Amino acid sequence: MAAFLPAFLGMNVFAFVLMGWDKLMAKASVRRIPENTLLLVALMGGGAGAFLGMKMFRHKTQHPRFSIGLPVMAVIQAVALAYFAM
Repeated sequence: MAAFLPAFLGMNVFAFVLMGWDKLMAKASVRRIPENTLLLVALMGGGAGAFLGMKMFRHKTQHPRFSIGLPVMAVIQAVALAYFAM
């Protein structure tokens, strides 16, 4: 479990940064990060970071895949983390 925690935290930081980066690219009207990539990073353990990024940067808040999917992923990942920490 101790070895898993840094990877989990790193994935959440990475997901948070990706959401912020995609928001900047959207404002600049340049090529964006595909939605499936953002969702995959969230699914791989970055659910909480992606959710916080979505809220903080006000990005993808109108897309149900994100506004519903990210909180669900974050809760599932938090429950799994708590379960495996026992």
